[in-house]
Amino acid sequence: MSTNVIVLLAVTSIIAALIAGRFHLKLKEKQREAFIRNYIWPPRLLDKLTEKYPQFTRKETSLISHGLRQFFLAYLKSGRKYVAMPSQVADDLWHEFILYTRDYQAFCNGAFGRFLHHTPAVRLEPNQKSSNAGLRRVWWHSCKEESINPRNPSRMPLLFALDTKYKIPNGYVYKTNCESLRRNGASGTQCGGDFASSSVDGGTDGFGDSGSSSGDSTSGDGGGGDSGSSCGGGCGGGD
Repeated sequence: MSTNVIVLLAVTSIIAALIAGRFHLKLKEKQREAFIRNYIWPPRLLDKLTEKYPQFTRKETSLISHGLRQFFLAYLKSGRKYVAMPSQVADDLWHEFILYTRDYQAFCNGAFGRFLHHTPAVRLEPNQKSSNAGLRRVWWHSCKEESINPRNPSRMPLLFALDTKYKIPNGYVYKTNCESLRRNGASGTQCGGDFASSSVDGGTDGFGDSGSSSGDSTSGDGGGGDSGSSCGGGCGGGD
């Protein structure tokens, strides 16, 4: 067998291995996405949310849990890069889920192949570029999930609408267009258009940021926030 043929076979084998590896990663991501979408919450998780918000019906807590799923999907679809939580009420449910320590650990393993640490709910701010990038990632993928134009939204994706919809105390209020509100001196309102603008912190880090997960390693930055590499503080719900 000639040297050229040997080299060609070696190159062909490498290309085939790369294609197979890429296919495996894509398949694994689809499996993780299906896991998140179909995951059954631990018993009484949604009841825990009504202890803090007794006015909520089961239909309302189920909608909030759907918003939390949207957050988890955004983390997966961003390539498991740093993400930040945009909703106070979804964050409250996430906290309750974390208290189901074994369930949350199992969920994280099935959904991401690693533990997702907690990040508190935040708003876009000029002096917090890391959190802003995390919010932009969640915004981008939440909009894509609902076929909303992330640059010029006609409505808010669910996760970004929850606090306003349910009038959550100290919640995060988002509007599609804030120009008229700001002209009238309104404050405390976030604008969907801000996510595509560099006027907040001088950049648009995280906006449109995506990529396949880098294998199934249990290491990585996760969501940031709470320290620790095990589920000691918890990772869990049914709609």
